[in-house]
Amino acid sequence: MTEIVLGVGASHSTLMNTHWEQTRHKDRAERFRDALGEARQALAKARPDTVVLVGSNHFRGFWLDLIPAFTLGVGECVASGESGTPKGPQPVDVPLARHIANSLVESGRFDTAFSARLQIDHGQSHAIQYLLDGLDVEIVPLVVNVFAHPLPTPQRCEQLGRAIRDAVLAFPHDRRVAVVGSGGLSHRLPWPDWRDPHGEDEEFMVGAWLDGRENWQEYDPRRREIIRAAEAAITPEFDEEFLSLIERGEAHRLSTCTTEQLEQAAGNGGQELRTWLLMAAALDHTPGRRLAYEPMPEWLTGMGVAVLEPQAQRG
Repeated sequence: MTEIVLGVGASHSTLMNTHWEQTRHKDRAERFRDALGEARQALAKARPDTVVLVGSNHFRGFWLDLIPAFTLGVGECVASGESGTPKGPQPVDVPLARHIANSLVESGRFDTAFSARLQIDHGQSHAIQYLLDGLDVEIVPLVVNVFAHPLPTPQRCEQLGRAIRDAVLAFPHDRRVAVVGSGGLSHRLPWPDWRDPHGEDEEFMVGAWLDGRENWQEYDPRRREIIRAAEAAITPEFDEEFLSLIERGEAHRLSTCTTEQLEQAAGNGGQELRTWLLMAAALDHTPGRRLAYEPMPEWLTGMGVAVLEPQAQRG
């Protein structure tokens, strides 16, 4: 019998790896890092065989020449390894991944894109680095488009999470499955709407997103300069309310937001909360447990960690 044993939502930031010593709020940074460790311990205790890893992509595995709303990795998976994150092949649970892809299509609920050779970046490999470190698990990677408009609606992400739950539970072999949503919380990146760039930096970014498939590394130094020059735009009030929804099992309320409303409330980086919403829906919105929330202006992001434990795992 296949069962879903745990859900985890966690923010990511490569600045943890590249600018730890320059971080001013070390106490906050350490509390967040410790919470990642606690979430990893919860995963170890839950003993999953497979982790459905839901994350974004920052134009290192997808480019504007082709941007699906949702992409399942059903074969090889390679991490790009930028900014000290894991690099190279990652272990994929191919039978479960292909079962999910087939089930979504055959049920008529979703026609997700799939990749037999998927490249991921820190939108997922950050979670591999900190949450799956040392665990003997395979992954089913799912990339959600959260940066290249038009974006899939939060409601559609909620629906996909529920459809994935049904597909996983119908898998005809024994699996203990965890679901991880990587991204958010509130933050604003100095990234343009690709359809209407303004100024040299924005035109450079759009060019990198369009032309970087074969040479994305060449664009990275200036990309990071642009990001490092940005001012933080964190909304702790929004983050606290969102984490309260997670704790109450009410994250589905986010599904009523439009893309525009979510950006106004949490910044363009807050669009990554689709990964948390999808994860929570896959856990049937069981009430969660907050492990940390720290606004980190040095990392441009409100950093949060929470775990969702089904009743069978409690006590």
